[in-house]
Amino acid sequence: MPHRPQIVFTGDSLQPAWRPYVGGFTMAFQPIFDIATGQVFAHEALVRSPAGGPAAEVMRHVHRRTRYSFDRKCRIKAIAMAAALGLDSRLSLNCMPDVVMDPDTCIRATLIAADHYGLDPARLIFEFDERHYLRDPQHLRAVMTGYRRHGFLTAIDNFSSGFAGLGALCDRQTDMIKLDRTLIHRIDSDAERQRTVRSIAGLCAGLGLLVIAEGVESQVEFDALRHLGVAHIQGFYLSEPLMERLCGKAHVPLPAAA
Repeated sequence: MPHRPQIVFTGDSLQPAWRPYVGGFTMAFQPIFDIATGQVFAHEALVRSPAGGPAAEVMRHVHRRTRYSFDRKCRIKAIAMAAALGLDSRLSLNCMPDVVMDPDTCIRATLIAADHYGLDPARLIFEFDERHYLRDPQHLRAVMTGYRRHGFLTAIDNFSSGFAGLGALCDRQTDMIKLDRTLIHRIDSDAERQRTVRSIAGLCAGLGLLVIAEGVESQVEFDALRHLGVAHIQGFYLSEPLMERLCGKAHVPLPAAA
């Protein structure tokens, strides 16, 4: 394989304490499973400190004025690492729409990185937090429309049953949703949560949207979600985030005995 030189950035998104580290951060990859096949549907790229610390440990060293540059670096590092690890699923990237003023500029940088590292851009999914929709729905709508116009898949992360998320569904602004952990917790025993998730899953099925349950931590949650029609699962029950590694085919457990 020919040597691929590193993409060089101008400016430094990290405070001086992080400069001794190469890049200042790394990536973990948490798989999202298609539970009908047991195959990995996608890997979500998650920022980690060089020692494996959580994203918050990295983000507190990022200046507000350089968040755009940091967001771009995260995407490119995730693409580079996933390509080097031989990614054969989709790659889901978290976005910070509040720092994106020109979606086309971000998209061009992403396409250049994908070409540079040999990753098919059709594999990319861009996740946008529902909370950004609450703060500035028009801006987020414009950003997501820009990504979809270029053929990328988009997802609304931390989706709840609030009006913001439902409005995005009605406007068909996304390809998939990721159910917020608050809807998943105690879903095996909470009838109201079960009705809510069943309704969301049915609505999305009618609109042709994919539903992912994130934060699944137990067999009973897994079984309840499968029974309610959720076909894609992410969470510690199936796999924790893997530091600088990808996951192969998983064994999806059978429903618990009645």
